[in-house]
Amino acid sequence: MKSLYESDFYAWTQEQAELLKHKTWEALDLPNLIEEIESLGRQERQELRNRLSVLLGHLLKWQYQPSNRGNSWLATIREQRTRTRLVLKDNPSLKPYVPEAIAIAYQLAQDLAVRETGMDYDTFPAECPYTIEQILEETFLPD
Repeated sequence: MKSLYESDFYAWTQEQAELLKHKTWEALDLPNLIEEIESLGRQERQELRNRLSVLLGHLLKWQYQPSNRGNSWLATIREQRTRTRLVLKDNPSLKPYVPEAIAIAYQLAQDLAVRETGMDYDTFPAECPYTIEQILEETFLPD
């Protein structure tokens, strides 16, 4: 028979919350609870990488395809900066991870830029050409 964790995840979360509230330690589903808490941390790191990859991809497009610049790209850059800052504000312990996240996100950003511009990978720098400060700066747009 399936456990509640496997058959109704939402119900399992509510049950675990109630057990925690009432300090019913012995009834907690510790293996699955530990797994889910660790998963939440991984999701926050993934969210940061996702936001940065879209942001960096649009910064590359802005820089390397100036003839197509427009409000849509500007809005995406602004939105992704805001969302990135919010992830970091809500998770300040992710700040030391930002350089690694940028390195990973930049590879995805190159894919986005190649796919959306039709340009070759060789067009774009092998490593991220923008500093952390530039990436997060509200007014920075590459020439």
